[in-house]
Amino acid sequence: MTLIKSLSTATIMIASASFALAEGITEQDVIDAQAAWGQGIVDIAKLHSDGGDFAGRAKEHLDVLYAYDSEKVMFKPTLASEDQFRETFDEALSYFIGTEGSEDKGFAIKGWTKVRFESNGIFTSGDAATAMGNYYFTGPDGTETKVEYSFGYVRGDDGALKINLHHSSLPYAPQ
Repeated sequence: MTLIKSLSTATIMIASASFALAEGITEQDVIDAQAAWGQGIVDIAKLHSDGGDFAGRAKEHLDVLYAYDSEKVMFKPTLASEDQFRETFDEALSYFIGTEGSEDKGFAIKGWTKVRFESNGIFTSGDAATAMGNYYFTGPDGTETKVEYSFGYVRGDDGALKINLHHSSLPYAPQ
C-alpha cells in the first residue's frame, strides 16, 4: 500500500511539473521581464550618479536577466560599431558600464531615469519567446530617446526568463 501511495504521489508530482513546463512562457512573463530590464538600467544609472556600486548592479543585471551562464547569447547593442556583437558576459558588461580605451562609454550610466517598452508584437512558443518594438529611454533632462529592439527569451533553470537575443538600433533617419 505504501509503495502504491508513493508511486501515486510521484506521478502527481511529475504531472504537475510537466503541466508547469507545458504552460510555457506567457506574454505577461515577457512584459514583466521587460519591466525588470528597464528598472535595472535605471538602477545602474542612479547608482552611478550617486557614487554607488553601479558595476555590481550591472553584473547582477546581466546575471539575472541574460542567459550567459547557460547558453549562447546574441547581443547587438545600439551604440556599438567596432565590437558589434557581445558574445560574452564581460563584453556585455563593458557596453553597459564602459571600458577605458574602448568604444564603450557605458550605455547604462548615461543617467537614464525611466525606460518604457512599446511592443509591436510578443510571440510565445513553449519555453521560448520573442518581442519586438520600440523602447524609450528618458534622460536626466526629461528628453526621450527612441530605440528599436528585438529580444529573445528562454526560461532559465530558476524559472525566470533570460535574454538569449538582444538587438537594438536607432530608427532609420533619411538624409
